[in-house]
Amino acid sequence: MSKTTLTAIVFFTLLVAGFFQNCVQPPDYPKAPEIEFVSISPNVMFQRPFYAEPDSVTTTVTFSYIDGDGDLGYPGNDTATSIVVRDARTPQLTRQYQLPYVDEQGAGNGISGEISLNIPIVCCIPDPLNGIPLPPCDTLSPSMQMRDTVIFIIQIKDRAGNFSNAIETAPLILICRR
Repeated sequence: MSKTTLTAIVFFTLLVAGFFQNCVQPPDYPKAPEIEFVSISPNVMFQRPFYAEPDSVTTTVTFSYIDGDGDLGYPGNDTATSIVVRDARTPQLTRQYQLPYVDEQGAGNGISGEISLNIPIVCCIPDPLNGIPLPPCDTLSPSMQMRDTVIFIIQIKDRAGNFSNAIETAPLILICRR
């Protein structure tokens, strides 16, 4: 075998090895989680009746996530919350949820996936009448409001305390009167 042939074989082998190495590179996700809205279902519902249990009627919001170091959720009996959900109409009120624990041993190259969250349905918030606030959920109030639009704002937090970007869901239409 000539020196030129041997050089060509080595070059070709290195080229093929480099090609396969580039094909299986692990993802390069950022250390802070990133999320993206996927869906809300159903997206048209009756408001929660005033007398109903607050968590009895829900809508399912699905969003995707990526996290570079895979440090989502808390182990064991830790009750720390990692998902924050706000109603854009009343952003000062939040609901908080826990993410399942992700073991870091299996997340060395980052993780990605989807989360589906059942969010309890809220009430219509009628516009004030002659400057007087009307109670939410009251289908017998003098408000003529037929519908209300709800957009949820969602963020997640990893164990290092890094918050994701905030996402908004597509509108949820609440039918105020039955």
